[in-house]
Amino acid sequence: MARVVALVPDLLFGSRVQGSLRAAGHDVELIGEHERLRDRLRDPAAPPVAVLVVDLTSDGRARAGLVATLSGAGELAGIRTLGFYSHVDTDTRELSEQAGFDMVVPRSRMAREGAELVTRLAGQAPPALR
Repeated sequence: MARVVALVPDLLFGSRVQGSLRAAGHDVELIGEHERLRDRLRDPAAPPVAVLVVDLTSDGRARAGLVATLSGAGELAGIRTLGFYSHVDTDTRELSEQAGFDMVVPRSRMAREGAELVTRLAGQAPPALR
């Protein structure tokens, strides 16, 4: 079981992601606004995060930039990252890969295999610093 924070503004798809990850035994915290992510990661009372899942389907450029900024500041040390994007938006995929996501997949794959992908990422040793 891994502690997962999912930044998914789409409430319907967020519920789907949360449900599939919980069914696989993960502890999932859903966040709808990217402005709240930094506060969550900095909260000393909150349990540590193993995997960060980020919806890149809308406003992907800003979310990829946020992850790059957090990573550059060392705030994602020890946290694996998984982003998902619209399969037709290859620019967002490339930008997200450049931003340092551990894995970037189409939204359809996230819907089908999200739990397996998170389990795989959670089982990998995270980089100490990004």
